[in-house]
Amino acid sequence: MSANRRRGEVAAELDGKQYRLCLTLGALAELESAFAAEDIGRLVERFSSGKLSALDMIRIIGAGLRGAGEPVSDEDVGKMAATGGAAGYAAIVSDLLTTTFGGAAEDTTPSRP
Repeated sequence: MSANRRRGEVAAELDGKQYRLCLTLGALAELESAFAAEDIGRLVERFSSGKLSALDMIRIIGAGLRGAGEPVSDEDVGKMAATGGAAGYAAIVSDLLTTTFGGAAEDTTPSRP
């Protein structure tokens, strides 16, 4: 599965299946609510603290999957396995947050005319 990083998408493997994740505006609103953040700036501050719990990673990955159209709950995400275990989840979250807030460095999708 390819992901268009210019659109804020990242690809990740969970439970041996390739997924696309994207923090759309709706997904960001979901995260603002989940983290009781007043606005996007507070959300970025929260994520920039470097202190994310397992529940935080479930919420971020779940919001990214739902933002890309996957009908999954946070409970479903909590049962998914990532290659590399906890480090694998952290890598997915880092990639998703960097692509969303830090710009798109790579685009894995061929450009369209």
